[in-house]
Amino acid sequence: MKTIIEPFRIKVVEPIRMTTAPQRERLLREAGFNVFLLKAEDVLIDLLTDSGTGAMSSEQWAGIMRGDESYAGAKSFYRFQDRIRDLTGFEHVLPTHQGRASERILFELVGGPGKVVPNNAHFDTTRANVEHSGAEAVDLSIPEARDPRDRHPFKGNMNVPELERLIQRVGPERIPLVMVTITNNSGGGQPVSLENLRAVRAVCDRHRLPLFLDACRFAENAFFIKRREPGCDHKPVADIVHEMFELADGATISAKKDGLVNIGGLLLLRDESLFQRASSLLILTEGFVTYGGLAGRDLEAMAQGFEEVIHEDYLHYRIRSVEYLGERLLSAGVPILEPPGGHAVYLDAAAFCPHIPPAQFPGQTVVCALYRHAGIRAVEIGSVMFGGSAKTVASGGAASSEASGSADDRTLAAQTGASPPRLELVRLAMPRRVYTQSHVDYVIEAVAEVHQRRQTLRGLRITYEPPVLRHFTARFEEA
Repeated sequence: MKTIIEPFRIKVVEPIRMTTAPQRERLLREAGFNVFLLKAEDVLIDLLTDSGTGAMSSEQWAGIMRGDESYAGAKSFYRFQDRIRDLTGFEHVLPTHQGRASERILFELVGGPGKVVPNNAHFDTTRANVEHSGAEAVDLSIPEARDPRDRHPFKGNMNVPELERLIQRVGPERIPLVMVTITNNSGGGQPVSLENLRAVRAVCDRHRLPLFLDACRFAENAFFIKRREPGCDHKPVADIVHEMFELADGATISAKKDGLVNIGGLLLLRDESLFQRASSLLILTEGFVTYGGLAGRDLEAMAQGFEEVIHEDYLHYRIRSVEYLGERLLSAGVPILEPPGGHAVYLDAAAFCPHIPPAQFPGQTVVCALYRHAGIRAVEIGSVMFGGSAKTVASGGAASSEASGSADDRTLAAQTGASPPRLELVRLAMPRRVYTQSHVDYVIEAVAEVHQRRQTLRGLRITYEPPVLRHFTARFEEA
């Protein structure tokens, strides 16, 4: 394999703090074994999320200085709007302070009790905003998504036959929209094919349902299409991005991912009436329609970020770096969700710690072990994040995750009121343009060493949890 070359030079550096094992042990216990509650300065390599943690370019910082802070009609907004229109083809563009604000506005307008929102796999805030409106969030993953070893090139695809069956069962009048997440974060950062998007679009057209994208990582998804989908290798990524968005009636985007910025989001709409209603709600809760809860300098940085993210040398480096991490972990015998995703490598925590039952949260156990051993902060995507909430449907499977049925599953439900998701994962999310290959090599060594002594790891039990999105603030103790 050729050496991975970062397509940039480093102009500014930020020191990171080295901690000792005794210090990390104390800090982890003080945080209730929840790495969200650690201070960032006590983390050596921070792979908690790729959301808003990237490094901006010199052109983005130049845009910061150009920012027009006028309350209404700022030129920074029009530069941002023109860039998004050119990138996506959407006429109606609303800026928000981040992606979950776009989700909240959307589902406040179209959700509600009795409604059902299908998705290939809702991520945490999307599901929470759907359910906060009173609607039901339903995941429709393909069967291959449930097998961590399956190397299907588009494991993020929606299960189209199950979508048809859901519509027939509940009726199209109860479904305000169909949503597809690209790439599929909950399913391992796996891409969705153009073929699958077209098939979902055809189902939506037959039943007169709008199709929305959760498009936080649209550029990474487009690059996977270019690499993996027959007939797409000759297409520029920009053209593939256009094709994806042309299939949709709307989109929510966290610009903190493929917008290459530290804050910002978008709500894209085609329907004029829905756009007007969303604009009124935006003014009520975010800000005027030409700034949407952001400073003008943020809009400038977003405009430039949405230009840079489709540069193919950047995307090659981005995807190849994550592949490198995944391939080296596999060669060390560490079980991961295969193939590696676009923004992260997902450890298969159930296979990593088979001696720890779901009721004792093996994913969270691995997260704590990585911090204890090496100062690495990752995030659990499993029984803590999604236990008891995910309505997972897959071909040949049960209608929801409550139907898993094993003794461990029943124990988890009895102890926590939750049921396990289909996969028990630990996500190593790579911030964009932040870490070098030597940092990645350190992560590989640390994960492999924790895996070698996995039998010494102890499970956890919850001592405190909030009513929603518990993974952010729950506290644990060792079982």
